[in-house]
Amino acid sequence: MKKQLAKILLYLMVAFYLMMGSMHFVSPAQYNTMVPAWVPWPSFLILASGVAEIVLAVLLLFEKTRAMAARLVIVMLVVFLVLVHVPETITYYQTQHPNLVMSIVRLPIQLVFIAWAWMFTESNPLIQPDKTVLRHEKTD
Repeated sequence: MKKQLAKILLYLMVAFYLMMGSMHFVSPAQYNTMVPAWVPWPSFLILASGVAEIVLAVLLLFEKTRAMAARLVIVMLVVFLVLVHVPETITYYQTQHPNLVMSIVRLPIQLVFIAWAWMFTESNPLIQPDKTVLRHEKTD
């Protein structure tokens, strides 16, 4: 049961990042408001982050690249948290923006996403393929 749950969580994570990465191309305008004013080339970075999310989602599928991809997902989430979400929340608070509550709610959700990715940073026996060791005993 644990192995099935871990696989489901892995595939949900892959689907989530494939979907979210694709949204950077389908609807890039929705991300424009999230990019801080000091960031150069916002349109390029929106598309580049979409590519990164899609590539990381694909890399999560393979056992050999899963731990590295999960670590990079965490790095991406921390960067977004520190450089985008926290400053956005502070600005929303200072300006009494109508999206303040949603911005506050998003902060702990980012921590859940980080914990979710952390599950896959090492070789997790719950999600690895079954490997049976065959032993041939010598008979005399």
